[in-house]
Amino acid sequence: MIKARNIHKSYGDLEVLKGVDVHILEGEVVSIVGESGAGKSTLLQILGTLDKPTNIKHFDTQIELAGQSFINMSDRQLSKFRNENIGFVFQFHQLLPEFSALENVLLPTKIAGKNEKESIDKAYSLFEDLNIAHRIHHKPNQMSGGEAQRTAVARALINSPKIIFADEPTGNLDSKNADDLHQLFFDLRDKYNQTFVIVTHNIHLADTTDRKLVMKDGQIIY
Repeated sequence: MIKARNIHKSYGDLEVLKGVDVHILEGEVVSIVGESGAGKSTLLQILGTLDKPTNIKHFDTQIELAGQSFINMSDRQLSKFRNENIGFVFQFHQLLPEFSALENVLLPTKIAGKNEKESIDKAYSLFEDLNIAHRIHHKPNQMSGGEAQRTAVARALINSPKIIFADEPTGNLDSKNADDLHQLFFDLRDKYNQTFVIVTHNIHLADTTDRKLVMKDGQIIY
């Protein structure tokens, strides 16, 4: 599902990624751990098409998601590819405060130009799966942190992406909501066979994933 070779990333003289190789299978739940500054979030952003590697030609960098290489796509092609294949969950839910939970979740479907009725039906189904159907018409400030984060997960899933990238998804939750969200990722993988790549400092979550990648000084050490 994800094949990447020789990813480098520098910001000026600061070399953040130093030739990272990654291979993740379809349906895997994989965690990426390491100390702050190890390059975890930078790697996630590059794999998720939100940032670009440095000196692609010089290092012969290769990245494929779902069998497609995206590193030479135009911005328009990349936006379409991202919308169709990738979902994101961040530490802070990033919901638009003026929109209801349902309206927030439907945003990616509007960008993709999908059928409105089918999208609404899919949203209702996701809200049921995530146990937040009673919050579907509430705005973010009317929901708990756990409910808002589950709404963000529904938004990530609405276009049926092949891969979900999550950056510290439980970092802003209490232990109960964090544990619930951990289990939710596995339940969703089992139901939809989606691939999850999770950057986390939560050792409990990392230890329960199918595979744990440890980063140090810009490289995956094991």
